[in-house]
Amino acid sequence: MTDWPLLWVPFTLAAALAQVLRNAVQSRLATRIGTVGGTQVRFVYGLPVAILFLGLFCFATGEGLTAIPSGALAWSAVGSVTQIVATALMLVVMQKRDFGVAYAYIKTEPVTVAILGFALIGDRLPLGGWLAVLIVTFGVILASLRPGDGGAKLVEPKPLAVGVASGALFGLTAICFRASIAGVPEGSFMLRSLLMLVVSLGIQSSVLAGWFVLRDASGFFGSLREWRLSVTGGALGALASAGWFIAFSLTAAANVRTLALIEMPIVAIVSRKLSGRWLTAREWAGFVLITVGVALLMLSHA
Repeated sequence: MTDWPLLWVPFTLAAALAQVLRNAVQSRLATRIGTVGGTQVRFVYGLPVAILFLGLFCFATGEGLTAIPSGALAWSAVGSVTQIVATALMLVVMQKRDFGVAYAYIKTEPVTVAILGFALIGDRLPLGGWLAVLIVTFGVILASLRPGDGGAKLVEPKPLAVGVASGALFGLTAICFRASIAGVPEGSFMLRSLLMLVVSLGIQSSVLAGWFVLRDASGFFGSLREWRLSVTGGALGALASAGWFIAFSLTAAANVRTLALIEMPIVAIVSRKLSGRWLTAREWAGFVLITVGVALLMLSHA
C-alpha cells in the first residue's frame, strides 16, 4: 500500500474534476452522434492514453509488468461491461430529463457502493463512514432539484428506474474494479492500478468494436467526424479513470465515490455565477449537507 493513508484523497479529487469535464464533452457528443457514439468515446479513445500512462510510469520507475490472475481478469470483465451499460443509461436519462433530477437519480451511487462493497468483497466502513454516505446522498438529491421540482417529478417511474439503475451499475463497476486491482498480487499500487485500467479499457473497446461490426457503426464514424471532441473526451476519460483506479487501490470504493461528490457544490456555484442565477435556499441546504458529509468522512479516517 502506502505510508500516506489519505493519499487516495488527491487522486479522487483530480478524478472528479476530470470526470466533470469529460461528462460535459460526452453529453455534447451524444447530441451530435447518438448515445452509443457518446458512450464509446471514453473507452475507445481513452485506451491509447491509458497505455501511454502505463508506459510512462514503467519507464520512469523501472517497474516491469506483472502477471494478471484469472480472478482479476474476471472482475475486470464484469466491471467493464457494467460501466458501458451504466454510461449509456446515464446519457439516456440526462437527455430525457432535467439535468438536476437526472443527477439526483444517478448520484444515489455511494449507497450502492457501500452496500455492494460490504456484500461482495468485505469492504467495511466505520459508522461515521456509513453516516457520511447517507448525508452526502441526501444532500445531492436536495441540491439537484430546482424550484418546482416536487416529489411527483422526482419519482416518475421510468426515469427513476433508469437513473437509479445507472447509479447502481456505476456502484457495481467501482466494486469490480477495486476487486480486480486487489486481485493482482504483485507490483506497486500505481502499477496494479494502471495495468488494470489498460485491461479494462481494452475489454470495453473490444466489446464496443463488436457492437460496431455486428450492429451499427454510425456512432464510431460519427466520433471520427467529431474527432476533436472525441479525442478530448477520451483523454479526459483516461485521466479520470486513472484517478479512480489509483484511489480504489488505496481505500474502499464507497469512500472514493462519496468524496467525489464534493465537486458538485463547486461546479454548481461556478455555473450559477456564470449564468447570473444565484443559488436557492434548497440548493444551499443540499451543498451544506454534502460538505458536512464529506467532512465527516474525512474525520472517520483521520
